[in-house]
Amino acid sequence: MKNNYILIYILLLLFSLENSYGQNKEIDSLKRVLQVAKIDTVKVNIFNAIADKFKNSNPDSTSIYASKASLLSQKINYNFGLANAFINKGNSNIILGNYPIAILDFTKAQQLFETLMNDGSEINLKLLKNGLARSYGSCGIIYSQQSNYYLALENYQKALKIYQEIGEKKNVAKAYNNIGVVYKSQQNYTKAIEYFKKAFKIQEEIGEQTAAVTLTNIGVIYFEQKNKTEALNYYNKAKKLFNKIDDKRGFALLNNYFGDYYKSEKKDDLALTSYNLSLKLYEELQNKFGASLALYNIGQLLSDQKKYTDAMPFATKSLNYAKEIGVLDQTYHSEKLVSELYGFLNNPSESLVHYKNYITAKDSITNEANSKKIMEAEMNFEYKKKEELLIEKSKRQSQLVLFSVLGVLLLFGLLFVLYNRRQIKRRLTLQKEVAEYEQKALHLQMNPHFVFNCLGSISSFIVQNGTDSALKYLSKFSKLMRLTLEYSKGALIPIDKEIESLQNYLELEQLRFHKKFEFKIKATDKVEFNMAMPPLLIQPFVENAILHGMVPKDGNGTIEVNFDVQNSQLVCTITDDGIGISKSKLLKENSVTAHQSMALEITKKRLEMMETATSKSAQIDIKDIENNNEIIGTCVTLRLPIQYIK
Repeated sequence: MKNNYILIYILLLLFSLENSYGQNKEIDSLKRVLQVAKIDTVKVNIFNAIADKFKNSNPDSTSIYASKASLLSQKINYNFGLANAFINKGNSNIILGNYPIAILDFTKAQQLFETLMNDGSEINLKLLKNGLARSYGSCGIIYSQQSNYYLALENYQKALKIYQEIGEKKNVAKAYNNIGVVYKSQQNYTKAIEYFKKAFKIQEEIGEQTAAVTLTNIGVIYFEQKNKTEALNYYNKAKKLFNKIDDKRGFALLNNYFGDYYKSEKKDDLALTSYNLSLKLYEELQNKFGASLALYNIGQLLSDQKKYTDAMPFATKSLNYAKEIGVLDQTYHSEKLVSELYGFLNNPSESLVHYKNYITAKDSITNEANSKKIMEAEMNFEYKKKEELLIEKSKRQSQLVLFSVLGVLLLFGLLFVLYNRRQIKRRLTLQKEVAEYEQKALHLQMNPHFVFNCLGSISSFIVQNGTDSALKYLSKFSKLMRLTLEYSKGALIPIDKEIESLQNYLELEQLRFHKKFEFKIKATDKVEFNMAMPPLLIQPFVENAILHGMVPKDGNGTIEVNFDVQNSQLVCTITDDGIGISKSKLLKENSVTAHQSMALEITKKRLEMMETATSKSAQIDIKDIENNNEIIGTCVTLRLPIQYIK
C-alpha cells in the first residue's frame, strides 16, 4: 500500500509540471499512461491531472474528466481522489460562471482534505495541505469576482499561509497576486503594488510563467493612475510572455486592458480589435464573466462612435450574461448602456424599462455597499457554522471515546497547572509591587526638587520684574502646580497632560528670562491619546537646557521637545541650540551643587525601576549636537516602554 501511494505522489508531481512540450502533448501523454494503468487509484489521479490540464482551455472537458475521477473515487472509497475531483469540478464551474455550485464543490473538497489530515491518512501530508490550500484559493477567486472582498481576502490568506508552510513558492506567488487583485479592486493601489511585487519577485526567481499575469496587473494599476506610458510598457512585457504559454484566460484579460488603453488614446480601431480578440478567447473558454465585460466594452465603443444599431447586440448579450451569472456591477453598467441605445434608436418605452432596471441595480449596489460589513459578517458566520457542524458530525464518535480516556488525565493536569500558575503569579506580583514602591520613592524625591527650583525661579522673577509681572508669573505657576499635584500621586501621566505641564513650565521660564529662548513641543500621529509616561521625567532635562544651554549663550535660542513612537518604544527628545553639554560641564565644574546633579541621578534610577516593572528597555542618551566639528547644541533622548493609562 505504501509503495502505491509513493507511485501516486510521483505521478502527481510529474503531471503538475508545466514544460515546453505544450498542453496537448501533456494531455496525450497522460491518456497513454491511462490506457496501461491497472490500479484504480492511479486512474483517478490521471483523470484529475487531465481535468486540471483542460481548465484554462476547455472547461467542459475539465468537468467530464473530473466526473470520471469522482465516480471511480466513490466506488473505491478513495477520498483523496474525490477531493481533487471536487476542486476540478469547482474550477470548471468558475469558468462557466456557476458560482454557487463552485462554492459547494470547494467546500466539499476542504472537508475531505481536513478529514484526511486529522485522521492520519497515509497520503503525503504536503499533498493534503496543497489540496486544502487550492480549495481556499479557488473560493477566494469566486468571492473576489462577486466583490465580496472580505471573504476573498480571508480565503486567499488561508491559502497563502498553507503554501508558505509547505514551501510552494509557485503557489505563494499566485496567492500574492490574487491578494493584490483584491486590493486593486478596492483601489488600495499601495497595498496592491506591494503584493504584486512580492509575487513577481518569486516568479522571476523560479522562472514561473504566470509572471505574465502579474505584469498585466501592475500595468493596470499604472493605467488607473493615469501613467499610460508605464501601463503600455507592462502590457507589452506581459504579451511577450503570454505568446510563449497557453493561458487563454490571462491573454483574454490582457487584450481587454489593451482595448481600454487604445480607447483612451482615441485609437478606436485598435481598441475594437483588442476587445474582439478578448471576446473570442472568453467565448472559447465559455467564461461568461469575462465575455460580459468584453461585450460591454465593444457596445460602449460602438455607441461612442454613434453606431447604435451595431452596438445593441453586444450590449444586450453582455446584459444577459451578467444577469445569468449574477454579477450586479456588470448588470448595472449593461442596463444603463442598453437604455441609452434604445433612447438613441427612438424606442422610449424599452429605454424606460431598462433605465428602471439600471436604477434598481444602482440602488442595490448602494444598499449593498451600505450594509456590506453586516452582510460579510453574517455570511462568514453562517459559512463557519456550517463548516463546524459538518466537521463535528464526522468526528463526534471518535472524539467521544478520546475525551473519555483523556478526561481524568486532563483534570489532574489542569489542577497542577493552576497551582503552578498561582505560585508564579504570587511571586511576580510581589516583585512588581517592590519595583513600584521603589519607583514611587524616587518620584517623591523629584517633587521637592521640582518645587524648590520653581520657587527659586519665582523669587528671582519678583526681584527682577516687580509686582505686576510677578502676579502673572504666579498665576502660571499655580496652574503648573495644580497639574503637578494632580498627577504626582500616580505612577503615570497622560502624554497630553505632560505636554500641557511642559508648556506651562516653559512659558514661566520665558517670562523669567525675558524671551531668552523660543520653544516647540510636538507629538507625531504615532503617539496614541491614551499613552502615558512617569510624571516629572522630562522637566529636569528641559530645565537643564534653559539654565545650562540657553542662559550662558550669547543671543537667543530654541528648545524643542518631540514625542514619537519608534521600534515599539516611546521616544522623547529634548534638543536645544545652546552651548552644548561639554562646554556647560567646563563652566560649572567648580560650582555644581547637590540638587543640580540629583535630578539626573534620580531619573536614571527611575528608568532602572521602570525596566524592572515592565520587563522592557528604558534608556537615556545625552550628547552634543555637532556640525562641521562645531558644537551647536545638546540632544537628550529618552527611550521608554510604551505604557497606557487604564
